[in-house]
Amino acid sequence: MASRISCEVRDGSPVRVVRLAGSLDLTTTRQVYAVLDRCLADQPDALVVDLTGLTVHDQLAVAVFTAAARRAADWPVVPMVICAPQPEPATALASSTAGRVVPVRHDCAEATRVAGAAAVPRMRARLEPVAAACRRARELVVDACTRWDLPAAVEPASVVLSELVGNVVRHAGTPMQVTVTLRRPWLHLAVVDGSRDAAEPGRPDQRDEGGRGLLLVRELAERWGSAPAGDGKAVWATLPAN
Repeated sequence: MASRISCEVRDGSPVRVVRLAGSLDLTTTRQVYAVLDRCLADQPDALVVDLTGLTVHDQLAVAVFTAAARRAADWPVVPMVICAPQPEPATALASSTAGRVVPVRHDCAEATRVAGAAAVPRMRARLEPVAAACRRARELVVDACTRWDLPAAVEPASVVLSELVGNVVRHAGTPMQVTVTLRRPWLHLAVVDGSRDAAEPGRPDQRDEGGRGLLLVRELAERWGSAPAGDGKAVWATLPAN
């Protein structure tokens, strides 16, 4: 018989809940990861994964929750909590890396409370692919760092986010969602655009302004990367929050 699983998504601000039911095995993990990935790409403040109706048929399959949590660590910086009231999923999680990477609670109300308490502050802006977008991105960084008392982060974060936005303006040419997130000790910057084309740094002698800009991002950021996001991609960078 084919493996079957259902996923119900409930968007209750500030915590989004994904309720899984059915059989979790190595076949259905792809479906589960795709659902979690789509939810994370929307950048909710926090995410609860409810396993109340789930049966684990393969111990290795719970690694899908580790993969999703690690995917969220750099971008979109969404805290995850698992609700596992049934003995079978709870036991499988306890003996896996998922139980060490993701907090697990036996009660969904408690899981939601923990997730809400872990939610991180964000500031967002929707920008069009025009030259003024870089200035608006810098203003967003200044506003965020002022609100969160991070004076030393203003200059490097402004440069990095301006370069990420400028790269979208020059190459993707699509509207973009810009997000500044504080999860101490890091300040996370992200730009989601509508192009699947990979963002890659160029050579130091390259004339293309976008390639040089990403080289600058690589120099200033502690980490940076790119990930699929819906029909486009997210390019993110992490700097010290100080």
